[in-house]
Amino acid sequence: MPKIITLRDLQIWSIETAPDARPEDVEYLLAERLNLTPSEYALKHDLQLTPEQLKQAQKDVNKLAKGISPQYILGYAWFYGYKIMVQHGVLIPRFETEELVNWALAHLQSGDKVLDLGTGSGCITVVLAKEAASKGITDLDLYASDVTDAALRTSEENFVTYDLDVTTRKANVLIGLEKFDVIISNPPYIKETEKNLMDQNVLQNEPKEALFGGKTGLEFYQKFAKQVREHLNSHGEFFLEYGFSEKEQLSELFAKELPDFTVEFKNDMAGKPRMVYGKWNK
Repeated sequence: MPKIITLRDLQIWSIETAPDARPEDVEYLLAERLNLTPSEYALKHDLQLTPEQLKQAQKDVNKLAKGISPQYILGYAWFYGYKIMVQHGVLIPRFETEELVNWALAHLQSGDKVLDLGTGSGCITVVLAKEAASKGITDLDLYASDVTDAALRTSEENFVTYDLDVTTRKANVLIGLEKFDVIISNPPYIKETEKNLMDQNVLQNEPKEALFGGKTGLEFYQKFAKQVREHLNSHGEFFLEYGFSEKEQLSELFAKELPDFTVEFKNDMAGKPRMVYGKWNK
């Protein structure tokens, strides 16, 4: 192993040690461990590393070389500016989902009973609760559900970290749950046929049940559309993320199953169809 003294030395060694890792994953991992901003990471090539920093970085990069996601190596991911604990068994939060949360925040009202359906790490609930409080939206009755115990355990740890009072439930879609004013979800929506187009890092690391929505990618939405009336209060609302190729099929599905709902679709910042909002007109 070459002698490593500076950040530049570490960068060169890391690229050689983990040649199949994405350069941005290497940068993110090292910058986070060294507590550097992206600009500091890019500029401080001559930064002298302590033996402890070097030992940790080498351990991390060796894990990265084995195909482990940087967020799982660190044990956390950033979402809407909040540090969210993640581990194997939960989906790593995506930036696109921040836009879904932002849309829901604009509709939230004090006293709403809110369900984060398929909560995973609990990132959506954390942001909704903290951001609502900062906007003066109070007395939210928060619920989070998931189909796996691993996800529920992780979400509960995040809720404790942020001192949130959240009721967690194990549930498959909405079966067994009660009625809510707002339901928000980033459900599994990747088609099985799209597996060969996906990043191997994602396939190797992240839970399949949080990624794949069956042959068409629409399994969740088909169940949700049939169940949602039983789980919304009068004039209740839902916010769902979906795959960019699924808008037309979802539009047809909701027109057929939810004719008494106002339904609105929205593109993400990249201009791709990504989110759908529904409000029960009853």
